[in-house]
Formats: sequence, C-alpha cells, structure tokens
Amino acid sequence: MPNVTKNISIKEYQDFVSQVYGLPNDRYFSLWDMLSNVERFSMRGLKGIRKEDNQKTKTNFIIALSWFTSMMNRFRIDLEEKVWQRFPYLCSYCVSCPCECKKEKIESRRKAKIDDLKRPKNFEGFQDMFSEIYPPDLRTSDHAGIHLAEEIGEFSEAILAYRGAHRDEDFKKMELESADVFSCFVGIFNSLGVSIAGELSSMFLDNCHVCHLAPCECKFIDITKFES
Repeated sequence: MPNVTKNISIKEYQDFVSQVYGLPNDRYFSLWDMLSNVERFSMRGLKGIRKEDNQKTKTNFIIALSWFTSMMNRFRIDLEEKVWQRFPYLCSYCVSCPCECKKEKIESRRKAKIDDLKRPKNFEGFQDMFSEIYPPDLRTSDHAGIHLAEEIGEFSEAILAYRGAHRDEDFKKMELESADVFSCFVGIFNSLGVSIAGELSSMFLDNCHVCHLAPCECKFIDITKFES
C-alpha cells in the first residue's frame, strides 16, 4: 500500500484511496452518494473560509478531495494524467504561465503544446505548478472557494449528461471537468499557503483517518454523520 508522505504523487494517493476506501465505497455508496459527499464537505470548507477558521477549511477540503478521488477511482479516471493534459504548466485557456486571461480577455480555449519534461513528479510539484500558473496573491481564498463551487457544479452537469446518454464525448467532457475541479482544490490550498501533501500525510498517516484500518471499517451511519 502506498504511504501517504509529503512526496506522494497524485497517482499514489489515488491508489491509497482505492485500497483504503474502495471496499466500503463499493458496498455502501452509489456514485450520487459520493458526489453528495464531495459537495457536503466542500460546502463545510466554504463555511470555514467564511468564518476564517483555517483548520475547519483545511480538514473539510481534504475530506472532499478524498471523496472526489474515490469518484475518479469509480470511473477509472487517471486523475494525474488528465490534470497534466489539461494544465501542462500552462493555463488551459490562454496557454500562458502565469495566466494572462484577464489581460487578454480570452473567451475560448487555445491549444497547448505539451512539454512532458516539465511534468511535476508529485503532489507538491503540481501544487507549485498551479501556483505559478495562477499566482495565489492575485486572488483571495473567498474567490478560490467560489471558483471551486462553480467547477463542482459543472462537474455535476457533466456526470448527469454522461449517465443520461452514456456517450463517449460526455465521458471526455467529464474528464476535463474533473481536472478543473482538482485545479480548484489546489487553488484553495495555495490561497491559504498550505501544502496539500502535508495535510494529506498528516490526516492519512495511519490508513483511514477515523478507524485507522485498511480497508476502512467505519460503519455507514458513522460515515454519514461524520462531523469535522
């Protein structure tokens, strides 16, 4: 089982979530249940931002990210690959680093040239990459939180479209939206000046952050009533 260290990669974290939470997720939670938990803990994280409670903000967004990662596992989406294809050390719209969308008023996405030599090796590297593309000193945590809420809404719409018609183009759209959601999770932690890898390694030092087992053995009722 991958160890959740400060050097963990996105793929390794995805594998960790699969091994710890894959079994209870398959038994207890539908896709819509997991999406509800992404939304549930993200909204609690937003409340933490509003109340200027950094600990509440960090904890709830880490849990929301974990549920989001579980959804990526359910869909068999390689999140790290999709994030890199969407943001190859460049803004996904203006293909500049740092982003120049506001300066140039970009209205449609440009095609990026991908240089795999620049690809980050771990979670921390991707967080640094997003910090360079979207400098955190140019927006507040409130703005970053609103952006995340917007992208979760678009991700939800993409899932509805795919689950309604099961078309390949809808699945590809969902993959793109998943990369956008991830970028916004990173954006919030960049706005807080907090290392995501550091928070992950602290919360998941010993398997499940509640029962400390792998796979997780938390009871369904305890999961649904969990407060953070």
